[in-house]
Amino acid sequence: MPSCLFVSDLHGQPGRYRALFDVVARERPAALFVGGDLFPHEMAKLPAIPGGTEGFLAGFLADRLRALRAALGPDYPRVFVILGNDDARFHEAAVLRYAAEGLWTYVHRRCVSFEDWLVCGYATIPPSPFQLKDWERYDVSRYVDPGCVPPEGGRRTIAVPERELQWATIADELERLAEGRELSRALCLFHCPPHRTLIDRADLDGKTIDHAPVDVHIGSIAVRRFLERHRPWMGLHGHVHEAARLTGHWSDRVGDTPIVSAAHDGPELALVRFEPEAPEAATRELIAPIEV
Repeated sequence: MPSCLFVSDLHGQPGRYRALFDVVARERPAALFVGGDLFPHEMAKLPAIPGGTEGFLAGFLADRLRALRAALGPDYPRVFVILGNDDARFHEAAVLRYAAEGLWTYVHRRCVSFEDWLVCGYATIPPSPFQLKDWERYDVSRYVDPGCVPPEGGRRTIAVPERELQWATIADELERLAEGRELSRALCLFHCPPHRTLIDRADLDGKTIDHAPVDVHIGSIAVRRFLERHRPWMGLHGHVHEAARLTGHWSDRVGDTPIVSAAHDGPELALVRFEPEAPEAATRELIAPIEV
């Protein structure tokens, strides 16, 4: 089987997407995994793509994928997509429309078959300092780290029940995702990395809030426990852009599960290539964006 590609946190940057689609056209991977934070920030200025996120989705991303599908024919890869904490949930309806068109498979809180594998997706992160809360939940309890805003305290683009805001946890949602499933051959496409690893290290050294030190590891305890308990085949993560720069590593292990990150805090596209049968042999390349 041809190798697979994994990217994350492209944040609507057209140059990164052009570089990605150029690689897909040349290498014809079996699958492309996109790990969240797909869209431009709502305040971003992308003069070449009018219409904000809706214009980016319809006028750039979907059109480029249609052209790629037409060019590759039967070699068009399976494209697995989740959103991330910077992606407004308001646009999930459009993501689902493009999934119905066959451009990609949306896997948030779902597990779907791929060859001999199971692809499980999850977009949500623990409470952060940011105000957009569409993709935030309490982690394993109602504890909130110093400086972070609880899920019911920020803003949302799609209304959810108050009880869900106050009591839903990542831990509970992940256990429902795993319920009744054998995950030994699961590829977990989770936006948030597991807590206290080489890929969840944030640039928060020496920071305090009201004299309380801030944890430099901002990954999810629930995700870590999920990996330890269910021992999936591989974890694909993003979210913490600076982790590889700070630790010198873009991969790690949690128990038996190898984990990789495609988040990057430079202008390049961070592209992870991997063979599902050999996740430890994954490679990561930084590719210059293609500007017009």
